Amino acid sequence: MKRNYWRGKEKHGWSSLKQSYHHHRHRRTNHSNYAERPEQEETQSPVNAGPSNSENSPSSLTQNSVAPELPGFYYDSEKNRYFRLLPGHNNCNPLTKERIQYKAMECKRLRLLEEEEKQKKKTARAGLNSSMLLQRRQLGLLSSTSYCRLVHELKVNCMQRRKIEIHSPDSSVAGTSNFKIIVADVACERIFTVNDVEHGGCKYGIINLSGLGKESLTVEMYDNLYFTNRKVNSVCWASLTHPDSHVLLCLMGIAETPGCASLLPASLFSNSNPDMSPVLPDVRMSTVDVPLKSVTSSRRWLCRSYMRDRPGMLCSFKISTAWSCAWCLNPQADNCFSTGLTRRVLVTNVVTGHRQTFGTSSDVLAQQFATQTPVLYNGCRSGEIFSIDVRQRNRKGQSWKAIRLFHDSAVTSIRLLQAEHYLIAADMAGKIKLWDLRTAKCVKQYKGHHNEYAILPLHVNEEEGLLTAVGQDCYTRIWSLQDAYLLRTIPSPHPSSKDAIPSVVFSSRLGGSRGVPGLLMAVKQDLYHFSYN
Repeated sequence: MKRNYWRGKEKHGWSSLKQSYHHHRHRRTNHSNYAERPEQEETQSPVNAGPSNSENSPSSLTQNSVAPELPGFYYDSEKNRYFRLLPGHNNCNPLTKERIQYKAMECKRLRLLEEEEKQKKKTARAGLNSSMLLQRRQLGLLSSTSYCRLVHELKVNCMQRRKIEIHSPDSSVAGTSNFKIIVADVACERIFTVNDVEHGGCKYGIINLSGLGKESLTVEMYDNLYFTNRKVNSVCWASLTHPDSHVLLCLMGIAETPGCASLLPASLFSNSNPDMSPVLPDVRMSTVDVPLKSVTSSRRWLCRSYMRDRPGMLCSFKISTAWSCAWCLNPQADNCFSTGLTRRVLVTNVVTGHRQTFGTSSDVLAQQFATQTPVLYNGCRSGEIFSIDVRQRNRKGQSWKAIRLFHDSAVTSIRLLQAEHYLIAADMAGKIKLWDLRTAKCVKQYKGHHNEYAILPLHVNEEEGLLTAVGQDCYTRIWSLQDAYLLRTIPSPHPSSKDAIPSVVFSSRLGGSRGVPGLLMAVKQDLYHFSYN
């Protein structure tokens, strides 16, 4: 009896709630247009604005609709009814908060892709066009630097996506693994790639960009010489025997296997050059330990012959978990590189093998050397950014930290500008700040970036006056360096997911000095080119 009584009360309460809702909705619809217009204007957003957490949350979706928000329920405007939210996935009712957010983000991504296909010419700033810029330039109202910067802004907004065809000497392997990291050399002639493999681990490769200047958009990729069953945390080009002659990788340790920093000659990825780079003199390192899986017999023999005849070609330092790495181009610290470890920084001379250790209070996630002075800048998980003069000896305490800056979250990437008076840093809270190193103050913020826990890089093109970053939401955003204005937000060609965050390279000379300008984007197994033309 009590059970039936409470069932009747529950049914009566739910029906009264539905009646009050429909009555409330009827009263809202009878209002004049004057009351509805402000609400409609607030929901509109510009095309270039990227997605944010507030736009994609279920609470904001219910607030934008007419239905009131109920705790534990989600209102679907299409079906005009409420659905219960579950704390986790369920086979009978798979409706969860994560699934609702993913659906909203996917709808927005498809809408932006459709709008980009329709709009061939877009302007980020109101009234900015090529004829106006040329007229102001002829009247002497714009300097040459400002004119070039604004022209690059116009070209960035007019970039169109084209898929690149990848050719490889080993046709059975081309396009069979997902891109994880792509890093361009100084001249942007080659791209070093880190790809995920099916059986776990990573493989390396080099892409030659000389084919981008031709009508047929193709590139040549050389890979599959070496594999590793460990995760690659960081990659940078190293100039040992000549500019960009080697590649430095930080590998994460697994189980009882420690992490390592490996130095690979770039010439190993050219199957048509039997003469490799010269052997390093008096190299005090051990050969790298990499399992050769899924490699053809001829190429496996080639790899073993190089390691046997020239053991100094592949070098590896066994260290603890390495989060970041950087190569020094200053002559006062020649042939040196740094690795950011767990609560310490290790600076190593490649030729002599001499190592210098600096203790820190947190993990070092980002690093970069200055070029004018032998100073190393470090970004930590604690949010601290500090500099080290590698010429000095390590002393106890924190006295060797020359410059100290602080973020509220873990610093994931740092980039020095050419004059080395300014530093740009990004953190896991999605904030990108421009710091003046002379006053140790933040002078500018670049808003719109999205990050929660991933280590994502920044790309600075100071000559073009542009800053590029890929967020954890898989959107590529481009800002103006001068005034931090968000110029463009590029949606990913693939659905957003944790394993499909794009890796990009931006340059006005992709493929060398006579190359084509634009953005190179690697997503999943595909490579895309966003050209200026």
